[in-house]
Amino acid sequence: MTTRFRLELIRLDTTEGTVEYRFPSDLTVLAGPTGVGKTTLLELVKFGFGLKAALAPVAVDNIDSVTLQVRIGDARLQLARSLDSAKRRKVRVTDLVTQDRLPDHDVGLDAEYSLNSLLMKSLGLRDDLRASSEKSKKAGNRVTFADILAYLYIPQRQINHDIAYSQDTFKDLKRRTVFEILYGLTDSEILDLRAQANELARDIAVAEARHAAVVDFLHESGTKQREEAEQRLHAAEMSEVAAEEQLARLRDELDPVSDSNTRALRDLLSDAERGAADLAAAVTDINRRQSQLTAERRRVEADLDRLGRMREANLVLANIEFKVCPRCMQSLEGREIPADACRVCLQLDPVSADVSDDQYETRQLRDQIQEMSEQIVALSSQKATAEQAATEKNRLINLLNAQIEQRTAERVSPRLQAFSDAAQALASARSEQQRWEAILRQWDVVTDLSQHVRTLNSQRAQLQSDIKLAQQMLDKRRNEIISALSEEFATTVRAIGIPGINTAAIDSKRYLPVINGNVFSKDNQLGGGLTTATQVAYWCSLVAVALRTPDSPYPLFLLIDSPRMALNTAAGLSKAMYRRLTTLVGTLPGRLQVIIADNELPKEYRANYAQIDFDYATPTISTIPHPGPNDVQTIEEST
Repeated sequence: MTTRFRLELIRLDTTEGTVEYRFPSDLTVLAGPTGVGKTTLLELVKFGFGLKAALAPVAVDNIDSVTLQVRIGDARLQLARSLDSAKRRKVRVTDLVTQDRLPDHDVGLDAEYSLNSLLMKSLGLRDDLRASSEKSKKAGNRVTFADILAYLYIPQRQINHDIAYSQDTFKDLKRRTVFEILYGLTDSEILDLRAQANELARDIAVAEARHAAVVDFLHESGTKQREEAEQRLHAAEMSEVAAEEQLARLRDELDPVSDSNTRALRDLLSDAERGAADLAAAVTDINRRQSQLTAERRRVEADLDRLGRMREANLVLANIEFKVCPRCMQSLEGREIPADACRVCLQLDPVSADVSDDQYETRQLRDQIQEMSEQIVALSSQKATAEQAATEKNRLINLLNAQIEQRTAERVSPRLQAFSDAAQALASARSEQQRWEAILRQWDVVTDLSQHVRTLNSQRAQLQSDIKLAQQMLDKRRNEIISALSEEFATTVRAIGIPGINTAAIDSKRYLPVINGNVFSKDNQLGGGLTTATQVAYWCSLVAVALRTPDSPYPLFLLIDSPRMALNTAAGLSKAMYRRLTTLVGTLPGRLQVIIADNELPKEYRANYAQIDFDYATPTISTIPHPGPNDVQTIEEST
């Protein structure tokens, strides 16, 4: 059924007091000249729903918070949002049915307590629905309360220019999706299936691209079939076996190359290498100890310097006689000062301090410095000895290595080339084997990817079949809704009497007005005032058909900003427009709420509906003085 949606109250807590407006009537006109803040008030309503809004400087500078009381479906909520940039992400929510204070809700989409989720749930809609294009490879963007509000709030900057942001490429897909949701031309199952189908299309594209890349790589390797790679691998394995047999034969033919003299040389080499390692460790330890002693000597020298500076400071300060307190600057003269006492703190004055303690400590520190200096010199001597011994050991190691290599080369050299050739053949065979094993693994990847692509295509085909079946079940309803909208729109255009329109209908794909055979667009409009009248006719038609379609979740609410501004002197067109609005509101009293910011409600309609009047003396934010008509700055100019 259509969703009840009513704005019951807006309260502005300003720096100079509270301003509050209630909307009990089905039709309310916020009347007043340009610049009294009508658009500001409507943008604050949008802001109160947790959305981005065009806030006038007077609102930013003087309003602390905005509070809305709304009825959405079965819920009655109070939403309070601060204009402070540091606090505006959170909205204070109260359930007016139970009078319970709910957790503060975040204006973001993914918070644990999201205002968007709360409002969508109140409308009877899921908060994770996505608008997906049939040609896209993405799941689509989430449908949010902001997208729903585009069908409920027609701002001044849109009313003579665009319809629900249809000229914005990014938003147009969501606009059409919201239309289908609100009239029951789609459902959550179809939207989920479309998102899944698009995600599968993306996965298929990724898998196909990877498959093509692997196939290109395999063609570059010189194999067009898996069998070719298997044959090459078998040949590499045979080459590896032959090379290993050749190496085994060479090892068997080689005479022992080690005699007693060679073994003795190797033993000496091992001893020399161990000695060299021990000497290197000793040098490292000496370096560590030298560093520690040097650091400790610097510390003691610093202590000795500090002791000297303290002694000099005492000698300088001891002879100062203070006449005023160095802390509070009060005079110290005229006080009785005990003998041998400090004239500042009145404590015992150790004028003749015994310096023997200082001298003892100085001697101790100097002795420590001398001792550490001697230890550093001794370590330097030890280090030089160890480094010389290490040099001798390394010279011995080089000599022993040369003798061993000479004795070994005389026996190994004749077979060295044969060994080298066999080893190279073995390495080459193993490398080829690894290469062809890797290529075979890539052939396995090709097989797996081909199967994966077939599986994904099968799944996507099934999803598309399900979507088509589900959509066919709604085709009859679609035709009925579009037909009813076209008929209602044509009737409304005639009733308002918009000049220049011969035929009027609603496009079955874009859901926009079709004027004289052309779909409404940036390049196909009738001009400011006539476009405004066309828009009013369009929105009236949408609501009228929704009222006659009780099983659609369309929220029965319209917030329209300044429809008469673009009409200028077209009084007859303006009256006809209001006549259609009042007829629409009066069809089923209490179900539809319309709030319009405009100059005034025509006199013949004021008896049954409400009008809140504003002027420069009493603007919408009445607690803040208006600067006057000569200093008016519209929101469009200020933002």
